[in-house]
Amino acid sequence: MTQHIEKILGMALEKDQASLSEYDSKRLLATYGIPVVNECVAHTPEEAAEAAVQMGFPIVLKGLGSRLLHKTEMGLVHLKLQSKSEVLEATENISNQAGPDLEGFLVQPFVEGKREWVAGMFRDPQFGPVIMFGVGGIFTEALSDVSFRLAPLTNHDAEAMLGEIKVQALLGDLRGEKSVDRQMLITTLMGLSCLAMEHPRVAEIDINPLVTGKDGSIVAVDGLVMLGDETKPLALKSSVGPELLRPIFYPRSIAFVGASAKLGKWGHILLANTISSGFQGDIYLVNAAGVPIAGREVYKSVTDIDADIDLAVVTIPAAGVIDLLPDLQAKGITSVLLITSGFGETDQSGKDLEKKLVQAARQAGIQILGPNTMGICNPHAQLNCTSLPVKPRPGTTTLVSQSGNMGTQFLAFAEQQGIGIRGFCGSGNEAMTTIEDLLETLEEDPLTKTVLLYIESVKDGRRFFESARRVGCKKPIVLMKGGQSKAGTKAASSHTGALSTDSRIFNAVCRQAGIVKVEHSMDLLDLAAAFSSLPLPQGNRTAIMTLGGGWGVVTADLCNAYGLEVPDLSEDIIRKIDQRLPPYWSRSNPIDLVGEPDNALPINIIETLLKWDGCDAVINLGIMGRKHLACQYFDAVMVADPDYDTEFLESLKTAVVDSEKIYVDQVVDLMEQYQKPVIGVSLLTDEKDRTIYMSKDRDFKGVFYTTPERAVKTLSKMFDYYKFTCKKQDMA
Repeated sequence: MTQHIEKILGMALEKDQASLSEYDSKRLLATYGIPVVNECVAHTPEEAAEAAVQMGFPIVLKGLGSRLLHKTEMGLVHLKLQSKSEVLEATENISNQAGPDLEGFLVQPFVEGKREWVAGMFRDPQFGPVIMFGVGGIFTEALSDVSFRLAPLTNHDAEAMLGEIKVQALLGDLRGEKSVDRQMLITTLMGLSCLAMEHPRVAEIDINPLVTGKDGSIVAVDGLVMLGDETKPLALKSSVGPELLRPIFYPRSIAFVGASAKLGKWGHILLANTISSGFQGDIYLVNAAGVPIAGREVYKSVTDIDADIDLAVVTIPAAGVIDLLPDLQAKGITSVLLITSGFGETDQSGKDLEKKLVQAARQAGIQILGPNTMGICNPHAQLNCTSLPVKPRPGTTTLVSQSGNMGTQFLAFAEQQGIGIRGFCGSGNEAMTTIEDLLETLEEDPLTKTVLLYIESVKDGRRFFESARRVGCKKPIVLMKGGQSKAGTKAASSHTGALSTDSRIFNAVCRQAGIVKVEHSMDLLDLAAAFSSLPLPQGNRTAIMTLGGGWGVVTADLCNAYGLEVPDLSEDIIRKIDQRLPPYWSRSNPIDLVGEPDNALPINIIETLLKWDGCDAVINLGIMGRKHLACQYFDAVMVADPDYDTEFLESLKTAVVDSEKIYVDQVVDLMEQYQKPVIGVSLLTDEKDRTIYMSKDRDFKGVFYTTPERAVKTLSKMFDYYKFTCKKQDMA
């Protein structure tokens, strides 16, 4: 059979056919374990009628031909034929409609089922072969209930595709019919994956419908295999190893080429921010005028500097950058941070200039980060060479952003909210150093524990996927993608291709690689705080503790919406809490503290919940932030009641503030002890409050958001990532 299929494919390709006939398509699918309907080919009306009699009525009759791609729309499919005469009449109709493209007739038994599915494959120009599964039949495009994964698939990938279909009820028992044979669906998807990998000239595959019988079995009653030229890899940039990028982030000496004394010029902004960040290395200024700047000597050329230079930060106009390269090469400078714009982000002339620059830089042995970048930041080296004078504390979160503004705004937020930063890189146009290069560098960086990405495109989709999947097994990647609304439907000849969009494929890539994808910038920031400060939840069972009943109900509803379970409290837990709360407490999850003022009570309840094997995480609402209400009350007393000593009231305010610091320390102690996350929601905040609170140099930290929505979304995304790590461990 395999040799026969290879012969059919070979002949079709020799004839430059756009597709295989339906019969040959299904023979090919069958060799990969995909269940196809039992059918036969007839070359004359009489043969078709005789085959129908042998097969038994009712039957389906179709026109057969490699050029007949949309047979239903052409009137070439006749269903439920009940007699020999009906078959002969149908053959005449088909012959008239198909004309010279008719190669014969396809006779099939009429297969009836209430549930129909679609499956297929197409080749994405960035990511390669993509497998699709979803709800099929006549409502395929209308419902658009489909899922995607890149080939080659694993069994986990195939199972996940089934789980993403919205109409999950159709996969189970339905109106007297048995559940769909999930294993056969998985076998079908795995077969498509293997076929795609083994036959690069197969451009698209469309199986619609896959019909489910009453016994749960599935069978493909229609199939289409489209052929094309073997997909050629995109012209990709050569990868850059970590050894070439390290000097950029850990320079011992920096030359600012294009240094300026004028406020607001890039040559002045970057210099001022680098010096003020406390950079301990040597700094050299280069400007053709040679006039001192900021009280420092200025060199007319880098070749005039009598010292070794690790990094050149270049801000001169785009037209002069290529002419600078010989001087850099002569000086032995191999790393360049190219801030200058006016290259590929502008127009075709800019793109051409960028290509010439890259070619010249490669010949000179120079590695460029940029152009058109907002710079770099490495708090561990006291280096902030960006557009903003920020000083985030050293930490474990690294951000790579294709938007410099997004990146620097995040650094400012990180400084304000206490999020520790491992490093930041604005990747700019990625003329030489790409997001894929930076990902692979971060994979090996021991200080990076969480990776944040803001991207608008990728240069090498398959490499991005492979790199992200490897990194994701070691450390979480949180990603936000811009420009998704521009994604349009691909031009395709099949349902499989027509249902795909750039955004859908990219979302599938993220799920398959374990990337935690978010839609809003605040989600990106919230997850940076959580992943750098909390243990991963090892389940979705969430206990809620609140100062107010309504807040708890809202949080429970949010948990349900985001896939988190709010379990009933066990009798043992209720009995233990009974000992601490008045008899009118809620006696259920969420746990309402009914306004009890005892400062030790919240920690006691949290520990009780963390000890419980029915709880994987705790959300506490309203404990932090009470200091603001208390202090406002004490201020009011100072004004309204002279009987109270001002010094005494000030001491009460201090005690309230201190109690919240103690609470944070206690929460962190409990997370260290039980290895379960505790996420807070503050009652009130002011400009001095933060998201992250340090505690005694511990690995974990206190995390408090301003709304229940932010807390629940964060916990849900953390659990999604935990599930990915578990799947990868199972596959190892």
